[in-house]
Amino acid sequence: MAAETELDGLTVHEETPVGWCARTEANEIVDEEGRRLGVEERKPGIVDPRSPIRRVFDDPEVVALREHLRQRNGLSGLEICEPAEVERAARIFRRDGFVVVRDLLDEERLARFREGCARVLRDILQIPGVDGRKYLNENGRLPHRYSYGSSSASRQLLHDPVWASMIDLPTTTPILSEIFGPPGYVVAGSGGDLCLPGAVEYQHLHSDGRETSPFPESRIAHGESLGVELARRTESTELDTQTQRMIIERTPPMVTINFLMSDLTWENGPIRQIPGTHAAAFSPPAPEDEPEWMRLSTLVGAPAGAGVFRDNRAWHGATPNLSRQVRAMPNVEYAPAWAVEVREFLQTMPHEVFVSLSPHAQHISRFQKAPPGVWPAGAGVMHPLASKRKQAAESG
Repeated sequence: MAAETELDGLTVHEETPVGWCARTEANEIVDEEGRRLGVEERKPGIVDPRSPIRRVFDDPEVVALREHLRQRNGLSGLEICEPAEVERAARIFRRDGFVVVRDLLDEERLARFREGCARVLRDILQIPGVDGRKYLNENGRLPHRYSYGSSSASRQLLHDPVWASMIDLPTTTPILSEIFGPPGYVVAGSGGDLCLPGAVEYQHLHSDGRETSPFPESRIAHGESLGVELARRTESTELDTQTQRMIIERTPPMVTINFLMSDLTWENGPIRQIPGTHAAAFSPPAPEDEPEWMRLSTLVGAPAGAGVFRDNRAWHGATPNLSRQVRAMPNVEYAPAWAVEVREFLQTMPHEVFVSLSPHAQHISRFQKAPPGVWPAGAGVMHPLASKRKQAAESG
């Protein structure tokens, strides 16, 4: 079990003794019961074939990778917007599939989110590891990486007042309104991801959503409201190919804001984003085929209190955290109004949390609200293993 003294002073923005478990093998993956998978059992395209072998701060391979990142890590020409630059932020978002906006959180909100992130992370890390390991890996993930959302037995953190309080901010709501346009949007979930110091592997590039067809009529109307001219095939009511592509590009099925608890540096596992991939019809390259520029396309320079508005379809991935600082990015997820027709919403926000929100936050969270007197199944239980989360949700 992780030492109590190690977790007592845990933060997600300062140096910490947490992480760097040398007993945890590189690319180690466990199943939903916590059983370590053999090489032949691991899902293809997940492991990092170029990672250091040992999870040790001053191991020669780690030192060499750290120096490489110090010299080269970071997306060249990263644009960072101010909260008041609403239209510019939306333009960059539509062009690249993501945009960084500074100062989304004031000092009070940033401090509150940091405390919440450390508190929930402490719940995860206090679960004993096995065979001398400091921590229990989250099943299906590379070591030292956890998801706040998927580690929750309710699959979200909308039951937590800290996460719920970030749904409607004066700095985020105008940008979301500009991105989604007149039809509006709804809350789809909350959670976020983090990596501990000593996460030496690159997470594979991936997309958090894929396109489905046919379009609902409300999505076509959404595209039209954003300026897409509806051209149709000759002697047909079907939209032509270019119009379909424009609708796909302009109407993301999900937009996530990841809030930064610390400055993203070349060393502490900054998220990487591949610009312009949000409408790609093909899959990202496998880890062994990723070009070096994609591994270095990270958001170095994005400051604490900023946020990354992400089209969930854009290719992204976590990178090695070779520092002594936890890199945490809690999030809130939003969906366009037309998504109500094509997706199921989990009622994971307790009524007492819902009534504490602003009128706008209540309106956009209405599909996530549980009935009065009903506590969402699994809410408040954090565990790295799916089997334990399922047990908690079913017994709750």
